Amino acid sequence: MTPHPLLGVLFHWVGGFAAASFYVPYRAVRGWSWEVLWLVGGVFSWILAPWIFAAFGTHHLLAVLEATPRGTLALCYFFGLLWGFGGLTYGLTVRYLGIALGTAVALGLTAAFGTLIPPLVSGQFFGSLIHTTGGRVVLLGIAVALVGIAVVGKAGHDKEREQSARHLMEQDRTLPRQRDFSKGIALAIFCGVMSACFAYGLDAGGPIRHLALAQGTGTLWQGLPVLVVVLLGGFTTNAVWCLYLIIRNSSAADLTRTLDETGRTVSLQRNYQLCALGGIAWYLQFFFYTMGESQMGRYGFSSWTLHMSSIIIFATIWGLVLKEWRGASRKSIATMTVGLVTLVGATVVIGLGNYIVVHG
Repeated sequence: MTPHPLLGVLFHWVGGFAAASFYVPYRAVRGWSWEVLWLVGGVFSWILAPWIFAAFGTHHLLAVLEATPRGTLALCYFFGLLWGFGGLTYGLTVRYLGIALGTAVALGLTAAFGTLIPPLVSGQFFGSLIHTTGGRVVLLGIAVALVGIAVVGKAGHDKEREQSARHLMEQDRTLPRQRDFSKGIALAIFCGVMSACFAYGLDAGGPIRHLALAQGTGTLWQGLPVLVVVLLGGFTTNAVWCLYLIIRNSSAADLTRTLDETGRTVSLQRNYQLCALGGIAWYLQFFFYTMGESQMGRYGFSSWTLHMSSIIIFATIWGLVLKEWRGASRKSIATMTVGLVTLVGATVVIGLGNYIVVHG
């Protein structure tokens, strides 16, 4: 099957929208502590959805996993374990910085490390990448994307400063509090570096993809069994931390309590449904990621930048919809707009570079 990089870009946009949207349902959960919310949503994100989608999309899923070398499974799981720290702190990053700024800082670092390390380690960077026209166009697109991420991040930072000056943070609880800004930045940096490990886990899962294809799995679905293993590692990290918080805070009662601490009624069914919706939306980012990666051809590693850029584009749009930019100056909004346009252009350039590689 001949790759179609431009179709791959479209898949990455859909995945980016899913990733940017997953936290929106979580915001509507009432009466639950963060650790309970995150763990319930995570069961759908990292366990149920990966296995269900892989079972339907992969021919002989269990046979593929059984035939996979143990070293490959261990490496995918290990990188997923490390990535779990990034996924865990991403939720806190968004909580303290808001969707727009938190996503820009965390995913900017993730894009840089997750995109460039695999080709450097494999030797592809100094091999074919910089010596072909298509490869250089891909690199140009990656560079433009990193610039766009930085511009959006600056706009988000300026927005936070302006909102603080206008005292809007005390008036709107949906905005991040200023006393949490330093904590949020530290979490965003840690989140960005650790989240890049997901790209390494996907790269390590090459043998799993080959086995899936050999069993007759379609090209678009070859990455689904890899997600099962990597996300299991991520679930381990998050589950351990959430269970620790649940025990420390005695918050397990949230799962069955119908009244919150103020005496207001809590709809358990609604909370579970919202967590299921958010969790499945979170998983769908990588469902479409693997589809997009399958269409990028020789330089599939560029998918990571496409994915991160798409998330930031849609996360910033969500920030506007949720009024996180209320009180920002025209200059900050203009800067944000330039950043978004730059990111959209970068995804097109990366897709064009891969198209040149595939079709000459």
